Amino acid sequence: MTEFFKTILPPVIANSPILDILVIIIKVFIVVNFAMINGMYLSYVERKVIGHMQVRLGPMRTGPHGILQPIADGIKLFFKEDIIPANADKPIFFIAPVISLTAALATLAVIPFWEDFIIADINIGILYILALSSLGAYGIILAGWASNSKYSFLGGLRSSAQVLSYEIAMGLSLVGVMLLAGSANLLDIVKAQENMPFGMYLFVQPIGFFVFFMAALAETNRAPFDLPEAESELVAGYFVEYSGMRFALFYAAEYIGMVLMSFLAAICFLGGWKGPDFWFFSKVPPVIWLLIKVYAFIFFYLWIRATLPRYRYDQLMGLGWKLFIPLTLANILITGLVKLLIET
Repeated sequence: MTEFFKTILPPVIANSPILDILVIIIKVFIVVNFAMINGMYLSYVERKVIGHMQVRLGPMRTGPHGILQPIADGIKLFFKEDIIPANADKPIFFIAPVISLTAALATLAVIPFWEDFIIADINIGILYILALSSLGAYGIILAGWASNSKYSFLGGLRSSAQVLSYEIAMGLSLVGVMLLAGSANLLDIVKAQENMPFGMYLFVQPIGFFVFFMAALAETNRAPFDLPEAESELVAGYFVEYSGMRFALFYAAEYIGMVLMSFLAAICFLGGWKGPDFWFFSKVPPVIWLLIKVYAFIFFYLWIRATLPRYRYDQLMGLGWKLFIPLTLANILITGLVKLLIET
């Protein structure tokens, strides 16, 4: 992108630091708008996909096949009354949804859409994502505490324990990938998969991928691990006291979190933007291959929600600590031994 702008801009700008700043601003604008549009329309896609799985039509009234429903929902939420509980801790109540959304958007800074399009190419990309995704849990915890509601408070407590447990499982599930690639840089991980079967770590890290998928469901509070919300028990949990655009910010953060986890899965386990190098497949732009993998992973999110009932909280914690963490530790041990044997 930088080289493209150098060819069209005057030499005074093209050869100055202003160009680098301009390129970063354009990349941020593209990525943020991509994330927000996806967050908005994933609600529509989810309702349509689950509707068809349950032999229903889903949204149909607003636009052709309900395609304008997310815009109508956005307008409704924008003008909806903003109700604040009388005894809420107002400063924290206001900032909690902003923390969740900001953390979700900031993680996209290290996601490479293809080799030449990344906002920040850092050597600890995976660690950066794990750190910020756990930071997003503070928004949920603070929202539950500041609302001055027992339902919200219980949802926030559930979220803190859930995120802590499954953050460990998720981090450990990616250690095998980092061992094989020899790097925590996402660009390096994609390039390292070129010599793998079908150009993916999925076939040499099936345990890591399985645990990552389960942890991604829990990290984003998605069914069957949506215990922080749990409508049947907590009436919506941590955001039960939120309305209008503050409520919309929490929902946007959840859907953007789904997009982020799907990008991470596609990059770390599915070969990133690399596609088959034969026939007409070799002519497909790299970003299209990446998006196909991302949306396929998102489809599994929706499929799981339409299929499985919600776990009990003790089952949720038991799976994390008694099954997923031991599985990832075994996966790290096996991966390390195999790599050591191959190298020696």
